[in-house]
Amino acid sequence: MRIFKTKVFSKFANKEHISDTALLEAVERAEKGLIDADLGSNIIKQRIRREGQGRSSGYRVLIAVRLKKRYVFITGFAKNEKDNLSDDELETAKDIAFGWLNADANQIKFSLIEDELKEIKHEKKS
Repeated sequence: MRIFKTKVFSKFANKEHISDTALLEAVERAEKGLIDADLGSNIIKQRIRREGQGRSSGYRVLIAVRLKKRYVFITGFAKNEKDNLSDDELETAKDIAFGWLNADANQIKFSLIEDELKEIKHEKKS
């Protein structure tokens, strides 16, 4: 299993001080079937905790998912900034998810070199 974050998501996570550990926790919950919202088109929404607080007052992140194979963090937002994405934002996320989930090994490798993707290191690889 490989886990990535897009360049846009990486900027968001850095700005909000969201650790890779918190992102891995969201993936682990998804792997166990604990998904906060299934938005269709292989996109899930997971809650991420704020440092020192719980998940309910934290962040919402959209993840493109191929269970047991690939997770790509696409975008995120703070719960106190907005409740949900607009229809247009969701359609854009679906287009982005489709591209990353259907990318082949060479496209992924090139995207990592070009810093369009960053891989989140973890112990459980397949």
